This record gives sequence, structure tokens and C-alpha cells, in this order.
Amino acid sequence: MLRMAACRWRACVSNNDELRGISRLIVEAIEGVTDIVETQHRTISAVAPPIGRGRGERTGGISGLVYRSIRGINRGVGVALDVALRRLPAVPALTRTSGKADSLIAILNGVLGDHLAAQANPLAINMQFRRDGKALPTDKTALRERLPDVGDRLLVLVHGLCMDDRGWTRDGHDHGQALARDRGHTPVYLRYNSGRHIADNGREFAEQLDRLVDAWPVPIREIVLLGHSMGGLVSRSACHWAEQHGQSWRSRLSALICLGTPHLGAPLERAGHWVSSVAALSPYATPFTRLAAIRSVGIRDLRDGSILPAAMTNDDAQPHRRAHRLEPLPEDVRCLLIAASRQKSSGSGARRPIGDGLVSVNSALGWHRDPSKRFDLVPEARQTCHATNHLGLLSSKDVYHRLRQWLATKR
Repeated sequence: MLRMAACRWRACVSNNDELRGISRLIVEAIEGVTDIVETQHRTISAVAPPIGRGRGERTGGISGLVYRSIRGINRGVGVALDVALRRLPAVPALTRTSGKADSLIAILNGVLGDHLAAQANPLAINMQFRRDGKALPTDKTALRERLPDVGDRLLVLVHGLCMDDRGWTRDGHDHGQALARDRGHTPVYLRYNSGRHIADNGREFAEQLDRLVDAWPVPIREIVLLGHSMGGLVSRSACHWAEQHGQSWRSRLSALICLGTPHLGAPLERAGHWVSSVAALSPYATPFTRLAAIRSVGIRDLRDGSILPAAMTNDDAQPHRRAHRLEPLPEDVRCLLIAASRQKSSGSGARRPIGDGLVSVNSALGWHRDPSKRFDLVPEARQTCHATNHLGLLSSKDVYHRLRQWLATKR
């Protein structure tokens, strides 16, 4: 029966490691649900007051024995599954022409990526540079063979939360390929676990980019970073790390472009944090706050657009917000911030500009109410594309026209 289930799953996954990762998640999910049910059972049976702390998470007597048995059986099944899947004959990885399985794994990493990495789950994404859905080699000779169009103008595209390198192709358009055709850039695509801390991804991105530049087949004249959503924050974090540690690629960085990046934070994450804090006030609602707490530290970093290691805890149980200040954009680099608005035009009559559905216009443009907390940019470095949503930034002809025009303009 296990072999039959594995054969069915192989239509969606490519190898036994991914099957093991899925089985581990199922086992962990069952244990998590058991914890929630037992905590709620304990609270109700103890007739706890509606506001305040609960009476503990574990039940006693026969009820406690039942819950312990469920956990024990679940863990035993999990171990047996893991051992059995390890012993299954290895199969060649399937070619993912559609990329649907990769997209699902990218979404899972965005939501649970920090947990997957901490548990060494095979589903955790390892950072790498890619082209055409395949990892790039790190050897100079192999890299030249892999990139026949290699040039001295490197364009690195950094995707957003719950996405991967394939996500840059939308509605038949890819900003990277279009810029390679029209501007002569050589595009490479970063794939990373978007559930990790933005600062951790920024550090690793900076280090891998330094190695890529060293292995590049020809001397690099300029580097352009293009980040969408969270990818803009990861790019800014990488720039900061490179400056602090004197990495050579930083001196060749000529432009940083951010599409729909929440520099001032994302309203949805702030709302989720507020709901979790309020629900924690009641012992009857507290068990369900664990569901909200499942979201990754990467998502939590979006609350304030944090690009540096947090000085304070990220735990949502803390009533205070983390100390945060808007880090400046990299110096001596041409920066372009593009926001999207679902409004048809700027003169649609709304008092405040409508955002793209996920990120507000002011956040994407780094336009804080306090002038001292705004990015120091020339007016043309802040642009808004109307009648466009968050994902539409990836396929908008208007966005691409502005990208091409900006890169064609002399410093």
C-alpha cells in the first residue's frame, strides 16, 4: 500500500526525499491539531474565565492518556514512514515542465520555510542561482557552457514571498529575458527560501553573489538587482551586508530596482499580528492563535519591512512592536522604486492612493509621513503604475517600459 501511495505522489514530486518531507509535515500537523484540541479541552473542562490565562495545556486522567496515545501512535507512524521511504528504490527526478510542483513547494517555504529549515526537512529550498528552471554551476568553464549569452552586464532577478524563479514568467512575459533582448543584460534568477529571515537571506545572497562574480566567465562591468516584493528587501539586505564586509561585487552594482516592495511594511501582516495579540487575551481563543503563529519569520519581517537582524524577539506573543528604522538605500547606486495601484489613474478622486492589493503605494515608494524617515531620492526615482495589481507588476508593459527607459538613462 505504501508503494502504491508513493507512486501516486510521484506525479507531483520528483524524488523520495520530497515524499519524506511531505510525510513529516503530515505527522507534525496531526500533532499540532492534537495540541490545540487538548488545550481547548482543558480550558473548557476547567471552566476558565473568558479573559486571562488558561489552566494549562495538558489534561489528566483518562483524557490525558488518550491524547498521549494519539501522539505516541502518530510519532511511531511517522518514524515508520520515514524509514520505509528511505528504503524505497530511488527513482530519477522527473522533469517538471509545468513547474506546478516547484510552485507548491515555494508557497510551502514561504509559509513554513523557517520551520522546514530548522527541521532539516527535504522540502526546504536551498538558495541558488538559476536559469530556465535549473541551477547554475559554480565552475567558470561550466558556467560559460551553461550561459552561451554571457556578457559583462549582469542582471539578478529576486522573486518575492511564496514564489520562485519561474514566477518571473507571467502571461508570456519575463522582464529578465526582455532586458536581455533589448538592453544586452545577462539575466540570472535567485531562488531562495522566502520563509527565512530577510536578513539571513540577504547575507547568503550577498555571499553567493560574490562567488558568482568570481566565477563569471568574463569581467563584469555592471550589476543590476531587480527585486519583486520581498525580493527588494532581500536585495537591500544583501547590499548592506556587502558594504559591511567589503565584498567586491558591491562596487560593480550600478542599479537597484524594487517592484512593489513593502519598504515601510505590509498592512496585512500588521493586521495578522494585531488579531493574534487580541485573541491571546482569551484562554478560549489562545489555542487557535497557534494557527496564526505558524506563519514564517519571513512573513513576520514584512510587518515593518525589516532588512537587518532584529534586536528584539520576533515572537508574536510579545505585546510590543520591534524597534525598527528605515535603513537608507545603498549609496552611489541608481535606485528606482515602482509601486502598483489598482486605480485606473491618479485622478480617480480617491483621497489616498490605492495600493496593489498587498502593498500600499507609500510603502512601495518609501514615502513615510515623517520626512526624516523617507528615502532620499529624486522625484523620477519614484514611479506608480496604475490599473496594476501586485503580481501584475511582473507582466505589465508599462512597468517594463519604465525599466528599460531607466536603465537606458545615463547615471
